[in-house]
Amino acid sequence: MKIFILFLFIFSFISSAQSSQKDILNNLFDQLQTINNSKSAALLEKKIWSIWNEHPNDFRLTEKLEFGTELMQYGDYNYALKVFSNVLDNDPKWTEAWNKRATVYFLMSQFTNSLNDIDKVLNMEPRHFGALSGQARIFIKIQEYEKAIKSIENALKFYPSFKSRELIPEIEKLIKENSI
Repeated sequence: MKIFILFLFIFSFISSAQSSQKDILNNLFDQLQTINNSKSAALLEKKIWSIWNEHPNDFRLTEKLEFGTELMQYGDYNYALKVFSNVLDNDPKWTEAWNKRATVYFLMSQFTNSLNDIDKVLNMEPRHFGALSGQARIFIKIQEYEKAIKSIENALKFYPSFKSRELIPEIEKLIKENSI
């Protein structure tokens, strides 16, 4: 009986942490949609990234994600890929782990793998402007420019002042150059 009560307590704590993160994110995204000040938008973006990068109930996975991110920043992509895959083995529902792995795949020029992971991110968190921006950058690399614009436009629905909007004129220029 004590084990059952302990299980219920742990389950309700985990569920509460995940619910709390979602509530905070919803509030931040509501603010992000209405803000016109780029400095305030950047602060909101930073808060959103902070939540995405923190596992809702397993600090150990947060530490692994941070470690993998450091490896990626230092150019050790193969090791970072192993770390992110390990995190996903432990929690395949953590959106940011998929996003980080998509990023390392992008850096390794494994665009199909990256797009597959981005799809997983967007299925779980369609407002993930980082994944949408990464998706746009892949589409630019593989010269699917209209898809790139669509990815950025999708991000702008949730984050109207998103700095990746600056890519749209560049992509339109590429479209014109390739149609000549």
